[in-house]
Amino acid sequence: MQNFTARAEPLDGDRWRIWYSVSGSTSAYRVAFAEGIPGETMTKTPALCSPGDPADAPFSIGNLPDRWKPVQPVHIRLRDGRHRLYFWAHGPSVCRYLAAESSDGRRYRVLDPLRPVLYHPNDRAAHGVPTPDGVMLRNTLNPGRPGEEPLARSHLISNDATNVYLLPDGSFELYTVALKRVSRDDPAYVPEDNAPGLIRCIDRMASNDGIHFTDRKRVIERDKNDPPDQQFYFLSVTHTPQGRIGMLGSYLCARQTVDVEWCFSPDGVQWQRTPGRAWIERGAPPSPDCYGIYAPSQLVHHDRQWHLFYTAANHTHNGKITSGERRQCVMWAKTKNISV
Repeated sequence: MQNFTARAEPLDGDRWRIWYSVSGSTSAYRVAFAEGIPGETMTKTPALCSPGDPADAPFSIGNLPDRWKPVQPVHIRLRDGRHRLYFWAHGPSVCRYLAAESSDGRRYRVLDPLRPVLYHPNDRAAHGVPTPDGVMLRNTLNPGRPGEEPLARSHLISNDATNVYLLPDGSFELYTVALKRVSRDDPAYVPEDNAPGLIRCIDRMASNDGIHFTDRKRVIERDKNDPPDQQFYFLSVTHTPQGRIGMLGSYLCARQTVDVEWCFSPDGVQWQRTPGRAWIERGAPPSPDCYGIYAPSQLVHHDRQWHLFYTAANHTHNGKITSGERRQCVMWAKTKNISV
């Protein structure tokens, strides 16, 4: 299980709601939330998914086509009181970022599964369409794409690891992973990676409604001071009165490890990194987080402390090296101060 890109929400007393997803085989993907006191037994509520209307259940998602599996949820409370849930949906020839809404926080309905917020390059609607950086994983159109489903627009094609935020003025910002291609003779080419020849960097997009995103900008990529195998796996943002504080996924591709690096921005576009300064150090084997730390959507300030619930991985990104049985779990860290 993982809470990667997901949120933690304080409840009454010492109780929390922690959104998470189940990974592993694609057929097992699902989203859920757990409620209770961290460190004690928590009550898990998985989503009941259906292609029709959302079921009358504690947590359900309707209008989600059959065999489409949700993962990496981002929950947002809208200004009018409604709830919105973003997630990546994986299905036959499908990998896209969807939005669902609910008036009661229980029953969610996908807005339009054929017109998602984002597309992965492997999605059937993205076949034959280049990303803004010219990457195409499939050069020809998918003959199985439904006739009523439009082709993806180039600026909406991204890798996974996406975070969405509602801003004080009612608009939205989104941070997602872009892909660039390098040749085999480039020092950045790492054959051990699960996507050799593709380099991950961070883009930002903006939207008035949180559904239609435009104004795509590259905000973080490897520079001359980084090692050749430096890539960036995610950017999670916490908004404060002093500006945005970022948890940047520092992915050293040759080592296949993921760390969380500090970064800061006044506007979400210009970011100042602090290479080598980790939010939290990975543990030594056999610690659960000895090979990877994957950030949630944001930090939470509660009860005069900052709380970080993060996904710990005891295996390298490609899964070839593990410390004990391969697993992921959610860990909890706290601090009174997040300034550097």
